[in-house]
Amino acid sequence: MFSITVRDHVMIAHSFRGEVFGPAQRLHGATYVVDARFTRPELDADNIVVDIGLATVQLHEVLDELNYRNLDDVPAFAGINTSTEYLAKHIADQLADRVHQGALGEGARGLAGIEVTLQESHVAWAGYTRSL
Repeated sequence: MFSITVRDHVMIAHSFRGEVFGPAQRLHGATYVVDARFTRPELDADNIVVDIGLATVQLHEVLDELNYRNLDDVPAFAGINTSTEYLAKHIADQLADRVHQGALGEGARGLAGIEVTLQESHVAWAGYTRSL
């Protein structure tokens, strides 16, 4: 399986509901380093997985919708604990939609999967992998 990974970051604020979250139930901020890994079994006609420039732009645009936002105020997240794991899935799904819409180029239609990892710190991260 071939892969490429592009990286960006996002700064958000949010709070959680539930005792399991302890002090994170209060409003707090998070800065995530976000890696999006695109995979496919065979290279495309240009011998690439996907255009790295387009992948970088699309990841940035997905993150820009979240950047500097209090996720508690975003209607799409109403009533949802926006955990790191949940955000990784949300970002992967947004990227998958863009692949299907052709925003990453025609060659991207041969992608097999996307993996998104959000690094909370140098010792903790979470991710989500999905098929295309």
